[in-house]
Amino acid sequence: MSDELPQGWASARLEEIVTARKGKKPALLRDTPANGFVSYLDIHAIEKNVVRQFAEVKSSKLAAKDDLFVVWDGARSGWIGGGITGAIGSTIMALTAQQVESAYVRHFIAGQFQNLNTNTRGTGIPHVDPEVFWNLEVPLAPLAEQRRIVAKVETLLSKVDTCQQRLAKIPKLLKRLRQSVLAVACSGRLTADWREENPNASDVNGSEDTPDGFPALPETWRWKELATVCTNVVDCPHSTPKWTESGRLCVRTTNFKPGFLELSEVRYVSNATFNERIERLRPQPGDILYSREGGILGIACIIPPGVELCLGQRMMLFRTKSDFNAAFLMHWLNSRVILRRVQELTGGSASPHLNVRDIKSFPTPVPPFPEQQEIVRRVESLFALADQIEARLKTAASRIGGITPSLLARAFTGKLVPQDPTDEPAEKLLERIKSKKASHAH
Repeated sequence: MSDELPQGWASARLEEIVTARKGKKPALLRDTPANGFVSYLDIHAIEKNVVRQFAEVKSSKLAAKDDLFVVWDGARSGWIGGGITGAIGSTIMALTAQQVESAYVRHFIAGQFQNLNTNTRGTGIPHVDPEVFWNLEVPLAPLAEQRRIVAKVETLLSKVDTCQQRLAKIPKLLKRLRQSVLAVACSGRLTADWREENPNASDVNGSEDTPDGFPALPETWRWKELATVCTNVVDCPHSTPKWTESGRLCVRTTNFKPGFLELSEVRYVSNATFNERIERLRPQPGDILYSREGGILGIACIIPPGVELCLGQRMMLFRTKSDFNAAFLMHWLNSRVILRRVQELTGGSASPHLNVRDIKSFPTPVPPFPEQQEIVRRVESLFALADQIEARLKTAASRIGGITPSLLARAFTGKLVPQDPTDEPAEKLLERIKSKKASHAH
Protein backbone atom coordinates (compact mmCIF):
# COMPACT_ATOMS: atom_id res chain seq x y z
CA MET A 1 0.00 0.00 0.00
CA SER A 2 2.86 2.39 0.76
CA ASP A 3 3.87 2.39 -2.94
CA GLU A 4 0.47 3.85 -3.83
CA LEU A 5 0.63 6.68 -1.31
CA PRO A 6 1.58 10.28 -2.11
CA GLN A 7 5.07 11.50 -1.35
CA GLY A 8 5.55 11.99 2.39
CA TRP A 9 2.69 9.69 3.42
CA ALA A 10 3.02 6.41 5.32
CA SER A 11 0.86 3.38 5.97
CA ALA A 12 -0.02 2.43 9.55
CA ARG A 13 -2.27 -0.15 11.13
CA LEU A 14 -5.05 1.50 13.14
CA GLU A 15 -3.80 -0.26 16.28
CA GLU A 16 -0.48 1.58 15.95
CA ILE A 17 -1.91 5.11 16.09
CA VAL A 18 -4.63 4.86 18.76
CA THR A 19 -5.13 3.56 22.28
CA ALA A 20 -8.47 2.07 23.26
CA ARG A 21 -10.75 1.55 26.26
CA LYS A 22 -13.94 -0.52 26.18
CA GLY A 23 -16.80 1.03 28.11
CA LYS A 24 -18.75 -0.61 30.91
CA LYS A 25 -22.13 -0.28 32.54
CA PRO A 26 -21.87 1.81 35.74
CA ALA A 27 -23.30 0.71 39.05
CA LEU A 28 -25.93 3.46 38.94
CA LEU A 29 -27.85 5.02 36.06
CA ARG A 30 -30.56 7.68 36.33
CA ASP A 31 -32.84 9.51 33.90
CA THR A 32 -32.07 13.04 35.10
CA PRO A 33 -28.82 14.95 35.81
CA ALA A 34 -27.45 15.05 39.36
CA ASN A 35 -24.24 15.81 41.25
CA GLY A 36 -21.77 12.96 40.82
CA PHE A 37 -23.39 11.86 37.54
CA VAL A 38 -22.37 12.53 33.91
CA SER A 39 -23.87 11.85 30.50
CA TYR A 40 -24.00 8.12 29.72
CA LEU A 41 -22.61 7.61 26.22
CA ASP A 42 -24.68 4.74 24.83
CA ILE A 43 -25.35 4.07 21.12
CA HIS A 44 -28.18 6.61 21.04
CA ALA A 45 -25.99 9.34 22.51
CA ILE A 46 -23.11 8.54 20.15
CA GLU A 47 -25.18 8.36 16.95
CA LYS A 48 -27.96 10.88 17.65
CA ASN A 49 -26.09 13.14 20.07
CA VAL A 50 -29.05 12.82 22.45
CA VAL A 51 -28.32 11.84 26.07
CA ARG A 52 -31.07 9.79 27.69
CA GLN A 53 -29.35 8.61 30.89
CA PHE A 54 -26.74 9.79 33.37
CA ALA A 55 -24.07 7.57 34.93
CA GLU A 56 -22.47 7.55 38.35
CA VAL A 57 -18.93 8.95 37.94
CA LYS A 58 -17.15 6.75 40.49
CA SER A 59 -18.25 3.48 38.86
CA SER A 60 -17.78 4.61 35.24
CA LYS A 61 -15.05 4.76 32.64
CA LEU A 62 -14.87 8.41 31.62
CA ALA A 63 -14.10 9.72 28.16
CA ALA A 64 -11.45 12.35 27.48
CA LYS A 65 -12.20 15.52 25.50
CA ASP A 66 -10.96 14.35 22.07
CA ASP A 67 -11.90 10.68 22.36
CA LEU A 68 -13.64 8.94 19.48
CA PHE A 69 -16.43 6.46 20.12
CA VAL A 70 -17.01 3.33 18.05
CA VAL A 71 -20.24 1.36 18.41
CA TRP A 72 -18.80 -2.06 19.22
CA ASP A 73 -21.92 -4.19 19.63
CA GLY A 74 -25.31 -4.34 17.90
CA ALA A 75 -26.78 -3.56 14.50
CA ARG A 76 -24.80 -0.32 14.14
CA SER A 77 -21.43 -1.93 14.85
CA GLY A 78 -18.61 0.11 13.35
CA TRP A 79 -20.36 3.48 13.48
CA ILE A 80 -18.10 6.22 14.88
CA GLY A 81 -18.88 9.49 16.65
CA GLY A 82 -17.15 12.05 18.81
CA GLY A 83 -17.25 15.55 20.18
CA ILE A 84 -18.99 14.68 23.46
CA THR A 85 -17.82 13.70 26.93
CA GLY A 86 -19.22 11.49 29.65
CA ALA A 87 -19.22 7.87 30.81
CA ILE A 88 -18.33 5.36 28.10
CA GLY A 89 -21.23 2.97 27.54
CA SER A 90 -20.85 -0.79 27.73
CA THR A 91 -21.32 -1.24 23.97
CA ILE A 92 -18.82 1.51 23.06
CA MET A 93 -15.08 1.43 22.38
CA ALA A 94 -13.32 4.75 23.08
CA LEU A 95 -10.28 5.57 20.96
CA THR A 96 -7.61 8.16 21.74
CA ALA A 97 -5.50 9.24 18.75
CA GLN A 98 -1.75 9.27 19.42
CA GLN A 99 -0.02 12.39 18.01
CA VAL A 100 -2.31 12.39 14.96
CA GLU A 101 -5.37 14.50 14.31
CA SER A 102 -8.34 12.90 16.10
CA ALA A 103 -10.76 14.08 13.38
CA TYR A 104 -8.49 12.56 10.71
CA VAL A 105 -8.85 9.15 12.35
CA ARG A 106 -12.57 9.68 12.78
CA HIS A 107 -13.17 10.43 9.11
CA PHE A 108 -11.05 7.47 8.07
CA ILE A 109 -13.03 5.05 10.27
CA ALA A 110 -16.32 6.63 9.11
CA GLY A 111 -15.33 5.70 5.56
CA GLN A 112 -14.86 2.09 6.71
CA PHE A 113 -18.33 1.70 8.23
CA GLN A 114 -19.72 -0.58 5.51
CA ASN A 115 -16.66 -2.80 5.72
CA LEU A 116 -16.82 -3.02 9.52
CA ASN A 117 -20.59 -3.43 9.71
CA THR A 118 -20.69 -6.31 7.21
CA ASN A 119 -17.68 -8.16 8.64
CA THR A 120 -18.78 -8.58 12.25
CA ARG A 121 -18.47 -11.42 14.72
CA GLY A 122 -21.13 -13.06 16.87
CA THR A 123 -24.06 -15.35 16.09
CA GLY A 124 -26.58 -13.45 18.22
CA ILE A 125 -25.69 -9.81 18.74
CA PRO A 126 -23.07 -8.79 16.14
CA HIS A 127 -19.95 -6.97 17.27
CA VAL A 128 -16.94 -5.44 15.57
CA ASP A 129 -14.37 -8.03 14.54
CA PRO A 130 -11.13 -7.00 16.31
CA GLU A 131 -9.01 -8.65 13.60
CA VAL A 132 -10.64 -6.50 10.93
CA PHE A 133 -10.77 -3.33 13.02
CA TRP A 134 -7.27 -3.11 14.50
CA ASN A 135 -5.63 -4.17 11.24
CA LEU A 136 -7.26 -1.46 9.13
CA GLU A 137 -4.48 0.18 7.13
CA VAL A 138 -4.60 3.92 7.65
CA PRO A 139 -3.07 6.11 4.91
CA LEU A 140 -1.21 8.49 7.19
CA ALA A 141 -0.59 11.97 5.77
CA PRO A 142 1.97 14.37 7.27
CA LEU A 143 0.50 16.04 10.35
CA ALA A 144 0.18 19.45 8.70
CA GLU A 145 -1.60 17.87 5.74
CA GLN A 146 -3.89 15.94 8.08
CA ARG A 147 -5.08 19.30 9.42
CA ARG A 148 -5.66 20.65 5.91
CA ILE A 149 -7.55 17.50 4.95
CA VAL A 150 -9.75 17.66 8.06
CA ALA A 151 -10.57 21.34 7.45
CA LYS A 152 -11.50 20.66 3.81
CA VAL A 153 -13.49 17.50 4.58
CA GLU A 154 -15.50 19.18 7.32
CA THR A 155 -16.26 22.21 5.16
CA LEU A 156 -17.52 19.99 2.34
CA LEU A 157 -19.40 17.60 4.63
CA SER A 158 -21.15 20.60 6.17
CA LYS A 159 -22.37 21.57 2.71
CA VAL A 160 -23.49 17.99 2.04
CA ASP A 161 -25.36 17.96 5.35
CA THR A 162 -27.07 21.27 4.48
CA CYS A 163 -28.18 19.85 1.12
CA GLN A 164 -29.51 16.69 2.76
CA GLN A 165 -31.45 18.72 5.32
CA ARG A 166 -33.02 20.80 2.57
CA LEU A 167 -33.92 17.75 0.52
CA ALA A 168 -35.41 16.10 3.62
CA LYS A 169 -37.97 18.92 3.84
CA ILE A 170 -39.26 18.43 0.30
CA PRO A 171 -41.34 15.23 0.91
CA LYS A 172 -43.33 17.09 3.60
CA LEU A 173 -43.82 20.02 1.21
CA LEU A 174 -45.04 17.65 -1.51
CA LYS A 175 -47.44 16.01 0.94
CA ARG A 176 -48.81 19.45 1.83
CA LEU A 177 -49.04 20.29 -1.88
CA ARG A 178 -51.10 17.18 -2.59
CA GLN A 179 -53.39 17.95 0.34
CA SER A 180 -53.77 21.54 -0.84
CA VAL A 181 -54.69 20.27 -4.32
CA LEU A 182 -57.34 17.97 -2.81
CA ALA A 183 -58.66 20.82 -0.66
CA VAL A 184 -59.24 23.15 -3.63
CA ALA A 185 -60.48 20.26 -5.79
CA CYS A 186 -63.11 19.01 -3.35
CA SER A 187 -64.37 22.51 -2.49
CA GLY A 188 -64.86 23.56 -6.11
CA ARG A 189 -62.11 26.19 -6.18
CA LEU A 190 -59.95 24.18 -8.59
CA THR A 191 -62.65 24.29 -11.28
CA ALA A 192 -64.10 27.77 -10.69
CA ASP A 193 -62.97 28.82 -14.19
CA TRP A 194 -64.47 25.66 -15.69
CA ARG A 195 -67.89 26.51 -14.24
CA GLU A 196 -67.71 29.99 -15.77
CA GLU A 197 -66.94 28.44 -19.14
CA ASN A 198 -69.68 25.80 -18.72
CA PRO A 199 -72.66 27.66 -17.23
CA ASN A 200 -75.11 25.05 -18.46
CA ALA A 201 -73.68 22.21 -16.38
CA SER A 202 -76.76 20.71 -14.75
CA ASP A 203 -77.47 20.83 -11.04
CA VAL A 204 -77.60 17.58 -9.08
CA ASN A 205 -80.10 16.41 -6.50
CA GLY A 206 -79.09 16.47 -2.88
CA SER A 207 -78.88 18.67 0.20
CA GLU A 208 -77.92 22.33 -0.05
CA ASP A 209 -77.18 22.49 3.69
CA THR A 210 -73.48 22.35 4.57
CA PRO A 211 -72.72 19.76 7.29
CA ASP A 212 -70.87 21.04 10.36
CA GLY A 213 -67.13 21.16 9.80
CA PHE A 214 -67.35 20.90 6.03
CA PRO A 215 -66.68 23.61 3.39
CA ALA A 216 -69.40 25.50 1.56
CA LEU A 217 -69.99 24.20 -1.96
CA PRO A 218 -70.54 25.93 -5.31
CA GLU A 219 -74.20 26.55 -6.22
CA THR A 220 -74.30 23.66 -8.68
CA TRP A 221 -72.95 21.12 -6.17
CA ARG A 222 -74.88 19.20 -3.52
CA TRP A 223 -74.16 17.12 -0.43
CA LYS A 224 -75.04 13.42 -0.26
CA GLU A 225 -74.15 10.55 2.03
CA LEU A 226 -71.38 8.34 0.70
CA ALA A 227 -73.60 5.24 0.44
CA THR A 228 -75.99 7.06 -1.91
CA VAL A 229 -73.34 7.61 -4.61
CA CYS A 230 -72.45 3.89 -4.62
CA THR A 231 -74.13 0.80 -5.95
CA ASN A 232 -72.20 -1.32 -3.45
CA VAL A 233 -70.57 -0.66 -0.08
CA VAL A 234 -69.04 -3.89 1.19
CA ASP A 235 -67.12 -4.64 4.38
CA CYS A 236 -64.29 -7.17 4.22
CA PRO A 237 -64.65 -10.74 5.56
CA HIS A 238 -63.92 -10.75 9.28
CA SER A 239 -61.90 -13.97 9.23
CA THR A 240 -58.12 -13.98 8.97
CA PRO A 241 -57.01 -15.21 5.53
CA LYS A 242 -55.17 -18.52 5.34
CA TRP A 243 -51.98 -17.42 3.62
CA THR A 244 -50.20 -19.58 1.04
CA GLU A 245 -46.81 -19.35 -0.66
CA SER A 246 -48.46 -18.71 -4.03
CA GLY A 247 -51.94 -18.57 -5.50
CA ARG A 248 -54.43 -15.69 -5.71
CA LEU A 249 -53.69 -12.13 -4.62
CA CYS A 250 -55.22 -11.02 -1.32
CA VAL A 251 -54.54 -7.37 -0.46
CA ARG A 252 -53.71 -6.04 2.99
CA THR A 253 -54.03 -2.48 4.26
CA THR A 254 -50.22 -2.30 4.15
CA ASN A 255 -50.64 -2.24 0.37
CA PHE A 256 -52.75 0.92 0.61
CA LYS A 257 -51.22 4.27 -0.34
CA PRO A 258 -53.26 7.45 -0.84
CA GLY A 259 -54.51 7.12 -4.41
CA PHE A 260 -52.92 3.80 -5.42
CA LEU A 261 -52.21 0.21 -4.47
CA GLU A 262 -48.56 -0.61 -3.71
CA LEU A 263 -48.13 -4.21 -4.83
CA SER A 264 -44.36 -4.70 -4.52
CA GLU A 265 -44.93 -6.92 -1.46
CA VAL A 266 -48.03 -9.10 -1.64
CA ARG A 267 -49.58 -12.15 0.01
CA TYR A 268 -51.52 -15.03 -1.51
CA VAL A 269 -54.42 -17.33 -0.69
CA SER A 270 -55.69 -20.56 -2.24
CA ASN A 271 -58.43 -20.66 -4.88
CA ALA A 272 -60.89 -21.93 -2.29
CA THR A 273 -60.10 -19.09 0.16
CA PHE A 274 -60.22 -16.57 -2.70
CA ASN A 275 -63.70 -17.73 -3.71
CA GLU A 276 -64.91 -17.59 -0.10
CA ARG A 277 -63.71 -14.00 0.26
CA ILE A 278 -65.46 -12.73 -2.89
CA GLU A 279 -68.85 -14.27 -2.14
CA ARG A 280 -70.42 -10.91 -1.19
CA LEU A 281 -68.86 -8.98 -4.08
CA ARG A 282 -66.08 -9.75 -6.50
CA PRO A 283 -63.68 -6.75 -6.55
CA GLN A 284 -63.00 -5.32 -9.98
CA PRO A 285 -60.76 -2.60 -11.46
CA GLY A 286 -62.15 0.85 -10.67
CA ASP A 287 -63.48 -0.16 -7.25
CA ILE A 288 -62.28 1.88 -4.28
CA LEU A 289 -60.59 0.20 -1.32
CA TYR A 290 -60.65 1.97 2.05
CA SER A 291 -58.79 1.13 5.26
CA ARG A 292 -61.08 1.42 8.27
CA GLU A 293 -59.08 0.00 11.15
CA GLY A 294 -55.60 -0.15 12.68
CA GLY A 295 -52.49 1.92 12.14
CA ILE A 296 -53.18 2.49 8.43
CA LEU A 297 -56.54 4.17 8.85
CA GLY A 298 -58.51 6.32 6.44
CA ILE A 299 -56.57 5.64 3.24
CA ALA A 300 -58.43 5.26 -0.06
CA CYS A 301 -56.98 3.73 -3.21
CA ILE A 302 -58.36 2.35 -6.44
CA ILE A 303 -57.98 -1.10 -8.00
CA PRO A 304 -55.97 -0.62 -11.20
CA PRO A 305 -56.76 -2.27 -14.56
CA GLY A 306 -55.71 -5.90 -14.94
CA VAL A 307 -55.54 -6.65 -11.21
CA GLU A 308 -57.65 -9.46 -9.73
CA LEU A 309 -57.78 -9.65 -5.94
CA CYS A 310 -59.77 -10.45 -2.84
CA LEU A 311 -60.00 -8.43 0.36
CA GLY A 312 -57.91 -9.04 3.44
CA GLN A 313 -58.97 -7.55 6.78
CA ARG A 314 -59.76 -4.08 8.15
CA MET A 315 -60.95 -2.66 4.82
CA MET A 316 -64.03 -1.80 2.80
CA LEU A 317 -64.88 -1.68 -0.90
CA PHE A 318 -66.95 1.02 -2.64
CA ARG A 319 -68.33 0.69 -6.16
CA THR A 320 -69.69 4.00 -7.39
CA LYS A 321 -72.75 4.53 -9.55
CA SER A 322 -72.29 5.16 -13.26
CA ASP A 323 -72.98 8.89 -12.81
CA PHE A 324 -70.33 9.32 -10.11
CA ASN A 325 -66.59 9.31 -10.81
CA ALA A 326 -64.80 6.75 -8.62
CA ALA A 327 -61.52 8.69 -8.66
CA PHE A 328 -63.31 11.81 -7.41
CA LEU A 329 -64.68 9.85 -4.43
CA MET A 330 -61.21 8.41 -3.76
CA HIS A 331 -59.67 11.90 -3.71
CA TRP A 332 -62.42 13.13 -1.39
CA LEU A 333 -61.76 10.27 1.04
CA ASN A 334 -58.04 11.13 1.06
CA SER A 335 -58.67 14.84 1.63
CA ARG A 336 -57.84 16.62 4.86
CA VAL A 337 -61.55 17.29 5.47
CA ILE A 338 -62.42 13.60 5.69
CA LEU A 339 -59.23 12.78 7.57
CA ARG A 340 -60.31 15.29 10.23
CA ARG A 341 -63.70 13.53 10.43
CA VAL A 342 -61.89 10.20 10.83
CA GLN A 343 -59.86 11.64 13.73
CA GLU A 344 -63.04 12.96 15.36
CA LEU A 345 -64.74 9.57 15.10
CA THR A 346 -61.77 7.53 16.38
CA GLY A 347 -60.81 10.02 19.11
CA GLY A 348 -57.15 9.04 19.45
CA SER A 349 -57.95 5.43 20.35
CA ALA A 350 -55.03 3.03 20.81
CA SER A 351 -56.81 0.64 18.39
CA PRO A 352 -58.63 3.06 16.09
CA HIS A 353 -61.41 1.79 13.85
CA LEU A 354 -64.33 3.24 11.93
CA ASN A 355 -67.83 1.80 12.05
CA VAL A 356 -69.31 0.82 8.69
CA ARG A 357 -72.39 2.90 9.53
CA ASP A 358 -70.29 6.03 10.06
CA ILE A 359 -68.41 5.52 6.80
CA LYS A 360 -71.62 5.04 4.82
CA SER A 361 -72.90 8.35 6.16
CA PHE A 362 -69.77 10.38 5.33
CA PRO A 363 -70.94 13.69 3.79
CA THR A 364 -69.81 13.65 0.17
CA PRO A 365 -69.77 16.62 -2.24
CA VAL A 366 -71.43 15.89 -5.56
CA PRO A 367 -70.54 18.15 -8.50
CA PRO A 368 -72.16 17.68 -11.92
CA PHE A 369 -70.63 14.62 -13.55
CA PRO A 370 -68.71 16.53 -16.29
CA GLU A 371 -67.14 18.68 -13.57
CA GLN A 372 -66.16 15.58 -11.60
CA GLN A 373 -64.28 14.36 -14.65
CA GLU A 374 -62.55 17.73 -15.07
CA ILE A 375 -61.59 17.80 -11.37
CA VAL A 376 -60.05 14.33 -11.61
CA ARG A 377 -58.15 15.32 -14.77
CA ARG A 378 -56.68 18.41 -13.10
CA VAL A 379 -55.87 16.67 -9.83
CA GLU A 380 -54.09 13.84 -11.59
CA SER A 381 -52.16 16.30 -13.75
CA LEU A 382 -50.93 18.16 -10.65
CA PHE A 383 -50.18 14.90 -8.83
CA ALA A 384 -48.16 13.73 -11.85
CA LEU A 385 -46.08 16.90 -11.56
CA ALA A 386 -45.53 16.20 -7.85
CA ASP A 387 -44.52 12.62 -8.74
CA GLN A 388 -41.93 13.95 -11.19
CA ILE A 389 -40.48 16.21 -8.49
CA GLU A 390 -40.41 13.25 -6.10
CA ALA A 391 -38.54 11.10 -8.64
CA ARG A 392 -36.00 13.87 -9.20
CA LEU A 393 -35.67 14.25 -5.44
CA LYS A 394 -34.78 10.55 -5.08
CA THR A 395 -32.17 10.89 -7.82
CA ALA A 396 -30.70 13.98 -6.16
CA ALA A 397 -30.69 12.32 -2.73
CA SER A 398 -28.91 9.28 -4.18
CA ARG A 399 -26.27 11.46 -5.81
CA ILE A 400 -25.72 13.49 -2.65
CA GLY A 401 -25.51 10.27 -0.64
CA GLY A 402 -22.64 9.18 -2.89
CA ILE A 403 -20.67 12.37 -2.32
CA THR A 404 -19.42 11.47 1.17
CA PRO A 405 -17.78 8.12 0.21
CA SER A 406 -16.24 9.77 -2.85
CA LEU A 407 -15.02 12.70 -0.77
CA LEU A 408 -13.42 10.45 1.85
CA ALA A 409 -11.82 8.31 -0.86
CA ARG A 410 -10.19 11.41 -2.34
CA ALA A 411 -9.14 12.63 1.11
CA PHE A 412 -7.28 9.43 1.99
CA THR A 413 -5.55 9.05 -1.36
CA GLY A 414 -4.06 12.54 -1.25
CA LYS A 415 -6.33 13.99 -3.93
CA LEU A 416 -8.37 16.45 -1.86
CA VAL A 417 -5.79 19.05 -0.85
CA PRO A 418 -2.35 19.84 -2.34
CA GLN A 419 0.75 18.31 -0.79
CA ASP A 420 3.45 20.58 0.64
CA PRO A 421 7.00 19.22 0.21
CA THR A 422 8.10 21.14 3.31
CA ASP A 423 5.74 19.14 5.57
CA GLU A 424 7.47 16.70 7.89
CA PRO A 425 7.04 13.19 6.36
CA ALA A 426 4.53 10.93 8.07
CA GLU A 427 7.23 8.27 8.56
CA LYS A 428 8.89 10.46 11.20
CA LEU A 429 5.54 11.01 12.91
CA LEU A 430 4.92 7.26 12.89
CA GLU A 431 8.38 6.58 14.37
CA ARG A 432 7.64 8.96 17.27
CA ILE A 433 4.26 7.30 17.90
CA LYS A 434 5.84 3.82 17.97
CA SER A 435 8.66 5.03 20.20
CA LYS A 436 6.25 6.58 22.68
CA LYS A 437 4.08 3.45 22.75
CA ALA A 438 7.14 1.29 23.31
CA SER A 439 8.32 3.43 26.23
CA HIS A 440 4.87 3.26 27.84
CA ALA A 441 4.87 -0.52 27.39
CA HIS A 442 8.03 -0.73 29.51
